[in-house]
Amino acid sequence: MLAEDSTFEFSNPNWAENNYLANALVDENYQRGQRADLERMGDREVEEVPHGSPVREAPEDESEWIDPDTIVFTESPSEDVEGRYEDDFQAVLDRIEEETGKNAEFQKVTSYAASVEAMRSERAHVANFSTGTTAFAVNLAGAVPFAVGMADSGAFGYRLFATTRADADDIQSVEDFARDDVNVAHSEPASNSGHQAPSALFDQNFGVTPDEDYEISFSGGHSQTTRGIAAGDYDAGPICSTCLVDTVEGDSNLSFDDFKVVWASNPFPNGPLAYRYNLHPDIVEGIRKAWLDTDFSGTRYAERTDYTQFLPIEYKRHWYDIMVIQGYNGVEYTQGSLSE
Repeated sequence: MLAEDSTFEFSNPNWAENNYLANALVDENYQRGQRADLERMGDREVEEVPHGSPVREAPEDESEWIDPDTIVFTESPSEDVEGRYEDDFQAVLDRIEEETGKNAEFQKVTSYAASVEAMRSERAHVANFSTGTTAFAVNLAGAVPFAVGMADSGAFGYRLFATTRADADDIQSVEDFARDDVNVAHSEPASNSGHQAPSALFDQNFGVTPDEDYEISFSGGHSQTTRGIAAGDYDAGPICSTCLVDTVEGDSNLSFDDFKVVWASNPFPNGPLAYRYNLHPDIVEGIRKAWLDTDFSGTRYAERTDYTQFLPIEYKRHWYDIMVIQGYNGVEYTQGSLSE
């Protein structure tokens, strides 16, 4: 089933009959969605959120507003090898300071749970959450998602890649993940593409139920799953497509030819920017302008994220599919579920 790279068609990969080496997909930028996908998500008619609670409204009582001297921005753990540091976010910090008149600083966190806790405890005021963690942040931390990034090319978001090693000739479908001799890694429980989406979509599309038809080995992150598959520690696993790209491009020992993709999902939105619901309205206005009214072309921020512009989103519409998936999986939005 391993098809020639040249036969890959972006609009019709024909996964039922084809596997592809990862480089065939990356060459066509298949790891990303397109602007039309984002617009389609935003045009959906959704009366109410399908799982969990909606975003919290700003308090009417001014005494409940928070007005910090320093705006703290945090980002969920990166999947690239070198990591991301304060210098990478200087363009954003500068814009926050310009628009709010406040000092701004970057705070690094080491886990999805830590990013949510930072906002819940008001130690972080604006954050870039991962896709799967966003609903936890809304329900547990009062997060209000407001923007997602888009590249100059119009690409945005990511897909779930069901991945194995290039030389795994006996793994040609997600159905093969269910064999006793296949060690399958997921990233973390709250991760959308690394656990929640495959838990629902593998069942719906292939009749394979993770944790029933195969034992899940949690790797701790997409980069760990990627490197673990390459090293033979795992045989296969669901990986965030852009995370696979970040990991391979950041590790000279890896090549896209090392990996085979046996199935890919439709695009998901990339993790959004969100602010805490009870921030002073003037600060909220400045934070929104800092991202939505800025062209980040030529900045280190754009170089590291690949996003030159940010577009507005609405949680109940753009995160509808993720909430449906988490509802299908019976996810409860508790701190325990996020960190287990």
